[in-house]
Amino acid sequence: MLRTIRKENAELVHILIELRRAASAHEAPLWGAVAEKLARARHQRPAVNVGHLERVAHPQETVVIPGKLLADGQLTKPLTVAAFHYSTEARAKIHNAGGKALTIAELLKAHPDAAGVRILG
Repeated sequence: MLRTIRKENAELVHILIELRRAASAHEAPLWGAVAEKLARARHQRPAVNVGHLERVAHPQETVVIPGKLLADGQLTKPLTVAAFHYSTEARAKIHNAGGKALTIAELLKAHPDAAGVRILG
């Protein structure tokens, strides 16, 4: 059964469709959970700060943030981070720590089965 997506952001609609397809095609419930979090209203998607990544993520870990990543705090670990939206400073802090800042679509192509990926936020 097809679900109607009532969002005006074309990029968001596209990523929701791709996440749901990957969840069923690769039997990866993580992508379905990310899609459900992104499908919520914007004020129900919590923003995550870089300082939170420093506290909870392990070095060399791959994390996905279904929402916005903000720059409050410091990051000293190299992480691979995928988020729907980044602040400019947050992206710079990830790169300065030796990590990679990806879009959710790029992470989906790199890890279609969601192995080794963790949701934060």
